[in-house]
Amino acid sequence: MKLLDDIIARAKQNNQRIVLPESTEERTLKAADLLLQDVVANIILIGNESEIKEKANSLNLHNIEKATFVNPENHENKEKYINLLIELRKHKGMTHKKAEELVKNPLYLSCLMIKNGDADGEIAGAENTTGNVLRPALQIIKTSPGIKVVSGAFLMFTPLTEYGEEGVLLFADCAVLPNPNANELAQIAITSAQTWRALVGKEPRVAMLSFSTKGSAQHEMVDKVVDATNMAKEMNPDLIIDGELQADAAIVPSINKSKAPGSVLGGKANVLVFPTLEAGNIAYKLVQRLGNVEAVGPILQGMAAPINDLSRGCSVEDIYRMVAVTANQAIENKSNKTK
Repeated sequence: MKLLDDIIARAKQNNQRIVLPESTEERTLKAADLLLQDVVANIILIGNESEIKEKANSLNLHNIEKATFVNPENHENKEKYINLLIELRKHKGMTHKKAEELVKNPLYLSCLMIKNGDADGEIAGAENTTGNVLRPALQIIKTSPGIKVVSGAFLMFTPLTEYGEEGVLLFADCAVLPNPNANELAQIAITSAQTWRALVGKEPRVAMLSFSTKGSAQHEMVDKVVDATNMAKEMNPDLIIDGELQADAAIVPSINKSKAPGSVLGGKANVLVFPTLEAGNIAYKLVQRLGNVEAVGPILQGMAAPINDLSRGCSVEDIYRMVAVTANQAIENKSNKTK
């Protein structure tokens, strides 16, 4: 798939420092070896260097020595990170003793490295729950300015190139927030557009989905989508967005013309925002399984720095791709800060 090739190429051109805290997990280590071989990112492995290299040798991996190793038990920035964590969490009663213990946790240490500017992004979840991955991220990295909601998006690659952007679409939220209110849904729309720009590099065209198109049905769930659309327009007046729209009116020009004449999307939406997690999660899984569509994600969005959560059933290829995705998010983050 050309877009994934482009994402990997962009990561290679501007290497980012990506932390892998699950450093002795077999799939993670194999992915790290390939990433280092292909120079996709500067990989930071959290753990005991000797143990990691021993495991790599047992797997016949030959590139792990190119990684940067940070031992959570003993490293030069340990006290600095302890003090940083105390400062960030003092309103929650963080003590030196508690911070000293948390800094030894690879998931906390990864986030502290990013917060301190010593890394650019993190990938975890091959052996940790989403809650374990997100907890330190929300406590330390926190959300982007003006954003309070973290959501999960999937890049969907369909062989039917007439849909989305030559067969590529973004679905959100499919992973995090069960029933967002109108304001939260608007934030998901804004961050989904940002994710699209960071990964695809083209103008997002956002459809706010519903079971109604432009008043064809009356219900409080429809009202939520209408309100969210208006809020998103206020947050970003330049964003190409429309709602409420049924899915066919969002992606099929002839149906859009019939059901929503004058829509700015014209049936060419490439970012689909679902009204609930239930709808988004069901939709992406059905499309993936029944439509011969490849789903890449979940891509966490709304964080102040890129943190991505893997499925515990992920493959080596999944981890490889998500490191490249995280690197692209980091590149976009830095670009936005210099504007």
